[in-house]
Amino acid sequence: MSRVFWQQLLEGLGAGAGYAALALALVLTYRFTGIVNFAQGELAMLATYVAWQLVVSGMPYWVALPVTVAVAFAAGVVTERLVIRRLESGAGEVTLVVTTIGLYVLVNALATLVWTAALRAFPSPFPDGPPGLAALAAAGVAGTVLGALALVVRRTGLGLVMRAVAADARSARLSGVRVGRVLALGWGAAAAVGALSGVLLAPTLFLEPSMMTGVLVYAFAAATLGGFDSALGAVAGGLAVGVAETLAGTYLGFVGADLKIAVPLVIVVGVLLLRPQGLFGSAAVERA
Repeated sequence: MSRVFWQQLLEGLGAGAGYAALALALVLTYRFTGIVNFAQGELAMLATYVAWQLVVSGMPYWVALPVTVAVAFAAGVVTERLVIRRLESGAGEVTLVVTTIGLYVLVNALATLVWTAALRAFPSPFPDGPPGLAALAAAGVAGTVLGALALVVRRTGLGLVMRAVAADARSARLSGVRVGRVLALGWGAAAAVGALSGVLLAPTLFLEPSMMTGVLVYAFAAATLGGFDSALGAVAGGLAVGVAETLAGTYLGFVGADLKIAVPLVIVVGVLLLRPQGLFGSAAVERA
């Protein structure tokens, strides 16, 4: 195959790693609360601004990244405790979803107020590196995160408790599990993983308050393709969507955001028609 194909494939994997991280965040929130968090992209955008602020202040990129993830984790926990938990007991799923849409608007407005809507360039972690190195690093980070999450969920006592809550929160509560703490942990983990998406994609995007709006569409497509109850599916779906988008731009002439956005929309419609549970999802997704 041609060199152009391999270069586009590598770039697609790099973009797909960012989509995969945000899709994984959507899946984590859905598994623990049973709702789709429409504010996930904006929380990632806010974390990206934190990372940018740290980097321009002199902190190395690879130090700013884990600091940002820690800040995002704390923000996710606070959001669950102060907003979602206060509504969860007396509100239905529709009310909670509308609340996440309200968070979307609020966080976007706050970011615009603090940093304005000006376009900013996010420093690349490899400014002098060969082409494709940043893409490989992004894919490597996404893979590492998935591996770490799988290790925690499958091999630790905390993971066992998290799986119990995700499977049946009511039964877990009756068994003595402090479900509230686990739900806060789930939201924190989702926010931390989502922050990775923003920071990984920021060097290829201009930093501005609406930078993650389009990415959220790709993440939804990735989660739908992989299955909203499958972490592995979210990552695989994100990589597949990233590659499909890049190759469509090269070989089908889908250049520009208006045309490229058709790729995830076609994927969503196709999956919903042929396999609604996604490639890796279970036939019947139980509410977390």
